Amino acid sequence: MLGKVFKAYDVRGVYPDPLNETMAWQIGYGVSRFLLQDAASAGETSPMMKNIVVGRDMRKSSPALCEALIRGITDHGGNVLDVGMVDTSFIYFAVNHLDCAGGVMCTASHNPPQYNGFKVSRRKAKPVGEATGLAEVRKYAALVDRQHLQPGGGRVEPRDLWDAYRAHVLRFMDLGKRRGKKPLRVVIDASNGMAGTMIPRLFGKKGAGVDGLEIVELNFDNSRGEFAHEPNPLVAANVRQCSQAVVAQKADAGFCYDGDADRCVLVDERGAIVGCDQLTGALCGAFLKQSPGAAVVYDLRSTKAVAEAIEKAGGVPVRSRVGHVFMKQAMAEHKGVFGGELSGHFYFAGNFDADSGVIAMCTVLTLLAESGKRVSELVAPVARYAQSGEINFQIEDKDAALAKLRHEFAGHGTIDELDGVTVDCFAAHGWWCNVRKSNTEPLLRLNLEARDRKSLEAALARVAPMLGQRVEH
Repeated sequence: MLGKVFKAYDVRGVYPDPLNETMAWQIGYGVSRFLLQDAASAGETSPMMKNIVVGRDMRKSSPALCEALIRGITDHGGNVLDVGMVDTSFIYFAVNHLDCAGGVMCTASHNPPQYNGFKVSRRKAKPVGEATGLAEVRKYAALVDRQHLQPGGGRVEPRDLWDAYRAHVLRFMDLGKRRGKKPLRVVIDASNGMAGTMIPRLFGKKGAGVDGLEIVELNFDNSRGEFAHEPNPLVAANVRQCSQAVVAQKADAGFCYDGDADRCVLVDERGAIVGCDQLTGALCGAFLKQSPGAAVVYDLRSTKAVAEAIEKAGGVPVRSRVGHVFMKQAMAEHKGVFGGELSGHFYFAGNFDADSGVIAMCTVLTLLAESGKRVSELVAPVARYAQSGEINFQIEDKDAALAKLRHEFAGHGTIDELDGVTVDCFAAHGWWCNVRKSNTEPLLRLNLEARDRKSLEAALARVAPMLGQRVEH
């Protein structure tokens, strides 16, 4: 049964079948054993390295699952610092702020309310995925014999870190140039998820705690554990309410958060959704101004305008594989000052290389205040190419299709396999694409970009037939 809920980057499943309290206890035991061993093998001897931060989202199943998880941790011998109902990025902050062995967030992110799961982090909030410890957690969880186990005597201590978290986040926002002027009006759609708790705690009710800010709140009631709409802001339909409110309220910007509030999507003053790669390009200059010549990490599916913007701002562009495990590794390896992913995860050196939707929002608001420009004006320089968006194709023999793609375009440009297959014919023919395999379905995922719409359509007509049957949403 454990095999059904352990995924590539986290634990996730429908509650109560297959994910239930018994399994949560096993996972807690496995997590504690892995994290404490990991700290010990690194030579960490501080008493804090027996501490594991635990938090949860607002789903109906989260209190029971979290309680069982905590019992599993303490029965192994780990100590739990229970931070309560928080956003996922809060956990990353707490692990570093308290210098703990790791942390666990009970959430299923953007999945529907009947799902739940656990996101696990090691020391310094480094992600624990299948290749970085989750396989060991699964093994320890499967092998534990609860009936014959002598409880390890770990303790549980509630911790309220909201004041410290607020101070940390607000370091990334400066609205000083709006003082004495009309405040920035911002629509925030919390999706009835964890942003409904996090935003008022950090900025006050409707932004009253921050001078120069006014927040229009949408879907902030998370008391019922149900979402106002699917809490996935990458789907345009889920952002529609936010977009409409921005226009109706004559707001400066809008932000739609996912269920656990570690990601958000930006809407400009016209109600148009801003691509997350375009936002990476628009924000990079602010960080490179503070750290000239530093690296900026970006998801390899991003528009070419991102790398161009990084270079123009004097930085070093670093392409990364898709996924927070790889993005964080690249941030650390290249001492990146900032990073952005197409999925809406944004990474900050000043946030322990971890991702944070609310820090991304703070950075946008700071740029609006300092520049006096509109969101559309900030984004325009990196929104100059034609993009297909991600298109899925159903095909059984994914490897054969990728081989055909490589063969067809060999000699037409450059081909690399950092993540899937990237064919770059931009210099010669004005387009490039990336095709990646789905880990769980017979699907190939295509992202294609060209200099203009006509070139885009022509390139799609050449590439798409090689990839199988297009999946229409």
